[in-house]
Amino acid sequence: MTKKLLAILVVALLAISLVPATGQEDKPKIGFLPGVVDPFYQVMELGVNQAVADFDLEVITQYPPSWNVSEQTPIPDAYVARGDLDYIITAPVDKDQMIAPLQAAVDAGIKVITVDTFLGDGDYIDGPVTFPLSYIGSDNVEGGRIAGRALADVLGGEGTVYVQNTNVGVSTTEQRGEGFIEAISEFPGMELVGMDYNLDDANRAAEQTSATLQRVPDLGGIFGVNVFSAQGAGNAVIAAGLGGTVQVVAFDATQFAIEMLRNGDVTLVIAQKPFDMGYMAVEFAMADWRGVTSLPRRVPTGYAVITAENVDDPEVARFIYQVP
Repeated sequence: MTKKLLAILVVALLAISLVPATGQEDKPKIGFLPGVVDPFYQVMELGVNQAVADFDLEVITQYPPSWNVSEQTPIPDAYVARGDLDYIITAPVDKDQMIAPLQAAVDAGIKVITVDTFLGDGDYIDGPVTFPLSYIGSDNVEGGRIAGRALADVLGGEGTVYVQNTNVGVSTTEQRGEGFIEAISEFPGMELVGMDYNLDDANRAAEQTSATLQRVPDLGGIFGVNVFSAQGAGNAVIAAGLGGTVQVVAFDATQFAIEMLRNGDVTLVIAQKPFDMGYMAVEFAMADWRGVTSLPRRVPTGYAVITAENVDDPEVARFIYQVP
């Protein structure tokens, strides 16, 4: 985060405490709509719930059964039908197909804040979609670059690599793949041998990875772009007896990813900060409710890079996704 953006954010959030609230009836009611049930969004929900408790608000949370437009779309429709929500904090499962249902919520008087994923191209000032108040999430292109350079480093700048991705049309994972490809292109000795889409299914990811291991017997490394991708890729590598031989970079610091890191089956884990995303989104809703008009339209929340060497450092370990 730039110093200028941080300064704007601090001033905006300070205003929350300076503008007095006049009672429970004057506080907003929030709907939280994650992308899918997984440790990343469960930790984000902890951040939402903590902020809700701190501000004495009420939140309604509903998860879609799977990462699917047809299953997420009815939820904002239901939130609108309730008639009592002021804000929706959501991770759209598709950057294009979720525009209409969320625009309908805005048209009904509910303001939208996107977390983790975005609508359109994520530029809510000059882009094709401008109705969300803000997009709070990681710089996913940079996350992909981190993964690509990490694999290149451990492979000595030479080798074949493979990407386990999720769904076409998901803003975050598309960007991670782009950043990864950009990074390995910096190394003439690196070759991308494929990218598969598992539809957020760890079993499918394992099957696809197993097929790639058979097709490319000298595969050097794998990038799993999210929770299910990394889990499936890691399981396939372990099942093939190639743990520690085929280097795996896992995006999202689940307990499973950390266990694989400790066992030597994963080389590096890239932790996002979902708790911060959830907490900050509620802060933004509260600031907007109290009249703040200078909220940043884009807030990157950063990463923690976890290795076998630093995994037990308390300053790093606090970013592991701890789900009760």
